[in-house]
Amino acid sequence: MITTETIGLLLYVLAAAGLAGTLLLLAFLIGPQRPNPVKQLPFECGNLPHPVIRGKFSVKFFLVALLFILFDVELIFLFPWAVVFHSLGLQGFISMAVFLAFVLVGLVYAWKEGALEWR
Repeated sequence: MITTETIGLLLYVLAAAGLAGTLLLLAFLIGPQRPNPVKQLPFECGNLPHPVIRGKFSVKFFLVALLFILFDVELIFLFPWAVVFHSLGLQGFISMAVFLAFVLVGLVYAWKEGALEWR
């Protein structure tokens, strides 16, 4: 069943999409179109763009990046837990201690395997 809130939200989304589309169309139709070679160059902070250098990256680089993302995403779960720490009680503390133990075991394993060595 469609409620009035759903209809209002749908109208809001349609109005926003219509306004964005109208503004893009007007910019395309009315705006000046004088392309030249300088305008066609990519812009990199006011400097001339550097040519793409296809060098080889070590697998170690990607491994460290992957481990960083993995541990970063896992440890994001600490923030909501810290906010509601007092209301969770002992069960919440134990569950977070088990979670942190798993994260710590993974970190120690990666360290012992040499995944964090940068040579």
